[in-house]
Amino acid sequence: MSNNIVVAIDGYSSCGKSTIAKALAKELNFIYVDSGAMYRAVALYFIRHNIDLQNHAQIAEALHNIHLNFQTLNNKTFITLNEEDVSEEIRQMHVAEKVSTVAAIKEVRVALVKQQQRLGRSKNIIMDGRDIGTVVFPDAQVKLFMTADPKVRAERRYKELLPTNPNITLEEVFDNLAHRDYQDTTREESPLTRAEDAIILDNTDLSQDEQLMFALSHIEPFIAE
Repeated sequence: MSNNIVVAIDGYSSCGKSTIAKALAKELNFIYVDSGAMYRAVALYFIRHNIDLQNHAQIAEALHNIHLNFQTLNNKTFITLNEEDVSEEIRQMHVAEKVSTVAAIKEVRVALVKQQQRLGRSKNIIMDGRDIGTVVFPDAQVKLFMTADPKVRAERRYKELLPTNPNITLEEVFDNLAHRDYQDTTREESPLTRAEDAIILDNTDLSQDEQLMFALSHIEPFIAE
């Protein structure tokens, strides 16, 4: 196998980026890095500690005290915030409502991009996010840009949230995704955009197996016989 292969997966919220990234990592025995979870964990820390998002000194101090790590158990990846497993809490709506704002802060992006790049220097990785193929790993061997019909994305996210948030409505989820799309694509710092050499994967009507086969067909040429 070639050394240090990086697969960058970017795209809109609730397009199944993490699902296909995990499947690819398992299939190829690569390390999966969920960059979105990192930003969610930072947002959670900011919420818990009432960090003023306009106060750069507070933000800098908070980032100095945030330690993130990924752990894998039984083929499932967990993210820890200062050694606490926050994998479930970061998926709740109170975090989702803040994450795009937090992710737009320059100091946050600079700090996390450094961590992400460090992970990709010595390992074969699959990383998903908003700016992986454009900012974090512009030289990644394979870049995928995922998209899907907004209504389909909202329905998927709604079904995912419902078991732990039974009072959530489909309208709330749709509005949250629309707001995040706007923030992600218009922010000044590393906006969501497709890299020129990224392959578009529209999974509106694709099964998970079909998506996996599509992605593998573009990655396998970089893997030595």
